[in-house]
Amino acid sequence: MKKFQIKELDKSKINNYQHIIDTKTKPLGALGFLEKIGLQICLIQNTSKPQIITPQMYVFAADHGIAETGVSPFPQKVTTQMVYNFMGNGAAINIFCNQNNIELFVVDSGVKHINYQVITENNHFIKASLGKGTKNFLTQPAMTQKECLEAINNGSEILNKNKKNSTIVGFGEMGIGNTSSAALLMHYFTNITLEKCVGRGTGLDDEGLKKKIELLKTSKNNAPQIQNPLEILSYFGGFEINMMVGAMLQAAENKQILLVDGFIATAAFLAAFSIEPLVKEYAIFCHQSDENGHQFMLEYLKVEPILNLNLRLGEGTGCALALPLVQASVNFINQMASFEQAGIENRV
Repeated sequence: MKKFQIKELDKSKINNYQHIIDTKTKPLGALGFLEKIGLQICLIQNTSKPQIITPQMYVFAADHGIAETGVSPFPQKVTTQMVYNFMGNGAAINIFCNQNNIELFVVDSGVKHINYQVITENNHFIKASLGKGTKNFLTQPAMTQKECLEAINNGSEILNKNKKNSTIVGFGEMGIGNTSSAALLMHYFTNITLEKCVGRGTGLDDEGLKKKIELLKTSKNNAPQIQNPLEILSYFGGFEINMMVGAMLQAAENKQILLVDGFIATAAFLAAFSIEPLVKEYAIFCHQSDENGHQFMLEYLKVEPILNLNLRLGEGTGCALALPLVQASVNFINQMASFEQAGIENRV
């Protein structure tokens, strides 16, 4: 795996940035969480005049062998159909990216039933498939360690090849069965009980949820003792999740602002954080998903999400919806008058 060179943020000017924020024409701390986001972006970009330039979104798509066991009420072919929907500009992520002027890329990381002839050639569709989905981790590793490393490296390369002058990047995903993969990754990276990690995914009823929990418990019991991140990602990861890991680490190396979406994207982030903890300094967590385990993930990471809209769609939709607030955190720093500029007396 590539050795990612992620640098600790330079905090030598943090008091200067905080002073600029504190002396805007408002009561101290009155812009709440926006002030925290703005300060973080000043630190990431090492400037008192931060910028949001060319926001980008990557949606990684792949299939999962575990879906064959019925952990989702939807068939695997829906992954392919949703990729076609993304490329037809018909999905929620398309609408929100269009609304907020976000450049959207769709990455085939390993979609099982895809037919490239159906997709019009487009430089925003990236062919990076590592196979027709992963193997079923109920009985065997989802992929080899070689494939795992290739996925991580591909994610890094895809980000760098297309990043242009972008200062901010979000990540989404599509893959029937990927909440099962994410639940096991969460369990292994956090040691939180599996029951707390497993949710309803694409809409399981109570009986379906019970079956899903039992299947994932059996999958864990059938697996050998695994501990390090590569072993965990190889055995229970997905091609799209593992590519996301590499892309997230690369974004931090590039000193880009890293927007983290919901349950599956945060599972990828947990892996990235395990590989290189400094990635957290570059990350903004966009929302708290309605998927059962996401709250516990955020608590484990000791982070606060921007939004809580009961979303559980994936696709990067939480990132796209949060971007205007991230933009606002930059705009008030750059455009809002200080007490001195406005001729207003500050507090005594």
